Amino acid sequence: MATGAAADLAHLERAIDIAEGGRGHVSPNPLVGAVISRDEEVIAEGFHHAVGGPHAEVEAIRAAGERNLHGATLYVSLEPCCHQGRTPPCTEAILEAGIARVVVATEDPSEHASGRGLGILRDEGVDVVLADGDLARRARLQNQPFRKHARTGRPWVLFKSAMTLDGKVATRSGDSKWISGEESRRLAHRWRAQSDAVAVGIGTALADDPLLTARGPAPPERQPRRVVFDSLARLPLSSQLVEGAREIPLAVVVSRAAPRTATDALVAHGAEVIVAPGENEPARVRSALDQLGADGVTSILLEGGPHLAGAFLDAGEVDEIRLFLAPLVLGGRTARDPLEGEGADAIAHAARALTLGCERIDDDLLVSARMQEW
Repeated sequence: MATGAAADLAHLERAIDIAEGGRGHVSPNPLVGAVISRDEEVIAEGFHHAVGGPHAEVEAIRAAGERNLHGATLYVSLEPCCHQGRTPPCTEAILEAGIARVVVATEDPSEHASGRGLGILRDEGVDVVLADGDLARRARLQNQPFRKHARTGRPWVLFKSAMTLDGKVATRSGDSKWISGEESRRLAHRWRAQSDAVAVGIGTALADDPLLTARGPAPPERQPRRVVFDSLARLPLSSQLVEGAREIPLAVVVSRAAPRTATDALVAHGAEVIVAPGENEPARVRSALDQLGADGVTSILLEGGPHLAGAFLDAGEVDEIRLFLAPLVLGGRTARDPLEGEGADAIAHAARALTLGCERIDDDLLVSARMQEW
């Protein structure tokens, strides 16, 4: 970092912290926070609140009011945009404000950005500093859904499950309510509210007749799109998912083998039908993710069941895993495992987590594993 490295780090950390205020509200846009300072004194700060609203840089500039920003330093958690979207380019606002120095935590990987914003600022005489090391990685991790979508067109996938100490997600009879505790389930509902979509397989949909909505003490501002992977369009029209399809979006992913009468009936009841071609289940998963990503879905909470979760793993499309480990032991040869699919044929070929974390959630343990970074 440049002169005043300690202050730079502190202000950049603050920008990353306040960016979290937009979580669950800004997708498909990234989380972004900004801090403006002069002589190490903070003048103003802001973050991106909602899609279509001002970006973090503009929020911070407006928060400064009538204060003169000429010669000030702007700290921002993501490279400022330089293109006209729902809002004008942030680079223009920075230049108009007379800001002399911009310190950025990480670049924007989008095709229309990717260093262009920083180049424009440099060309106009602004001193631009791009962070590296742990702080840059923290900023990248904060926006994994945005980064994966920008690079691949597909949503970032978080697989969530609750399992017993012996690694089972349901008894031999299929009973799974409830393995995890109440506080763990509340946390899972928060993850739903922060995701663009929640996905399950037809087995889970038939067994549980779920709503797949985010619920909690305070109703979320938006509900995630519900997605059911249902190759033969067996989802009943009387299910809670279909009955609520006109109020909360429902997408049913089918194969080309799905009967036309069944898919037409789903559409007539307000569901979207996505036909995912492919020679096997992993290929159909990738096709579905391509289509969901093209429709603006940047993050999916995958809630199973084991068959679908295995197909996602085989497709290489599980980016993070969060497992609630409950103080229960089931046993039983036919009790369900959390992941099925083809899997690896040797330990050496197993998918290895990049990072591993563990925390206590009341009586449960939450184990988090990051499988891919973008």
